[in-house]
Amino acid sequence: MKTLVSIALATFTLSALASEPTEKDAIAMAEKGAAFIKTNGQDAFIKKIAAKDPDYLQGSLYVDVRDIKTGIVLAHPVNPSIVGKDLTDIPDASGKKYRREIIELAAKKGHGWVDYQYKNPTTGKIEPKTTYILRVGDIVLEAGIYKK
Repeated sequence: MKTLVSIALATFTLSALASEPTEKDAIAMAEKGAAFIKTNGQDAFIKKIAAKDPDYLQGSLYVDVRDIKTGIVLAHPVNPSIVGKDLTDIPDASGKKYRREIIELAAKKGHGWVDYQYKNPTTGKIEPKTTYILRVGDIVLEAGIYKK
């Protein structure tokens, strides 16, 4: 009986963690994407994102791709309507031009975190979000988590 309780508790804990991604999860997903690009190329990665590959789309945690020079969204698994658009100077709900900040941080440091407000695909609400950005050549991989 004690073993069953332990298994049930472990299963509950894992499912709770799976529904609440962490900063480590965001970094790991972006780095996994970077490794895929280095092995298979940028075009293959963009196709994976567009196809909503479960390696890069897990509930509210996903990777999207932006061109660092133009700001154009190259792939977005949750909101494909923004692909091909330059939204660099479109602010979030609080007025912050966070996409500009993403590009500038990627250009200067190659990686880091940017905070902003964005629609959570699991709740449908505008919520505080922090996104890990990782530059890979001339593109930026973005993987974010929603703050509670």
